[in-house]
Amino acid sequence: MKDLLQPERKPQGGRPPKDHRHMLNAMLWIARTGAPWRDLPEYYGSWSSVYSRFRRWKIFGTKS
Repeated sequence: MKDLLQPERKPQGGRPPKDHRHMLNAMLWIARTGAPWRDLPEYYGSWSSVYSRFRRWKIFGTKS
């Protein structure tokens, strides 16, 4: 699955992102519960960060 995802770190550096596994678990929680993004439990971090990664993966063409 690692080959299907974008690299975790951007070449220019910046703040270290949450790992793909954590973000994917958050996305699966949304899919499993059918809850709106804003109802994502705090354990997964900011709902907007998870949603942004979801959108990037969708645009990139990642099938997850």
